[in-house]
Amino acid sequence: MKRTAVVILNYNGEEMLRRFLPSVVEYTPDADIIVADNASTDGSVALVKENFPTVGLIILDRNYGFADGYNKALESVTADYVLLLNSDVEVTPGWLEPLVAALDADESVVACQPKVLDFKRKTHFEYAGAAGGFIDRYGYPFCRGRIFDTVEEDCNQYDTACDIFWATGAALLVRAAAFRAVGGLDGSFFAHMEEIDFCWRLRARGHRIMFVPGSKVYHVGGATLSAGNPKKTYLNFRNNLLMLYKNLPADELRCVMRVRCLLDYVAALKFAVTGEWSHCKALFRARRDFRNMKEDYKSVREANLAATVCEIKERAGFMLLWRYYACGAKRYSQLKK
Repeated sequence: MKRTAVVILNYNGEEMLRRFLPSVVEYTPDADIIVADNASTDGSVALVKENFPTVGLIILDRNYGFADGYNKALESVTADYVLLLNSDVEVTPGWLEPLVAALDADESVVACQPKVLDFKRKTHFEYAGAAGGFIDRYGYPFCRGRIFDTVEEDCNQYDTACDIFWATGAALLVRAAAFRAVGGLDGSFFAHMEEIDFCWRLRARGHRIMFVPGSKVYHVGGATLSAGNPKKTYLNFRNNLLMLYKNLPADELRCVMRVRCLLDYVAALKFAVTGEWSHCKALFRARRDFRNMKEDYKSVREANLAATVCEIKERAGFMLLWRYYACGAKRYSQLKK
């Protein structure tokens, strides 16, 4: 067993594995490569067995989703470092070494991510991660290189290593001990926002998360759920609210949640006005289910707050919606002005 394991969670992703697993095998000689299969019903497992003899297989008994799928898979992985890699990611020569070096160089750094570019438009950053993630006061995520739906061209403007709030789940290297110490990913999330919640817990406990520009990958994106899928809207809103409830400091919780309630209803109105009724219904269902799940998360919130040892400077104090729509800040660099 090598020090680092690259774990690719798969569910009915035979074509993605066929397309992208060869680059992972070719350019990752210094790590064990493992496909963790979420009880696929296509030919994924057979593909790996027949065509990739050096790739390990973990076969789960059912589809646990992204979050719990990784939790279950990592129970049987003994490597010191684990890289969670989406099946729709094309890696590049030398992609892993800078990430491992970042963790080796500083024990306070427990997780990091590469530069994530768009596989379909390789000159531009990719939505999910870009050059490192942050969130605003009200829980809206953004990245160096991507704010809401505005994605920047990569002109090397963010080619500096820096501390970030969250690292993308598309290509996330983490110390296995730290992953387990904070309880892994939240299985109730199923998918979407789980890596941001996970990174929030890491940062609150005093650990650092880094963006490493010397590593580059290309991500297709939308392989789990497309942007137009109402289930994605549901999971994004519900999980974002759960994340805020789990992690917000006590002196901010009431104010932030009141503002978010107002903003969510504005979003629902926008969906209704544009005729996107399925998304409008998904948002209302997300808020309803959040309210129903809050009681079960009280003890989780208490444990998170008790374990918090530092203020997180990478959590922005402004309202991203105001900066973006009212002030015209469409690029990360403009947020600082």
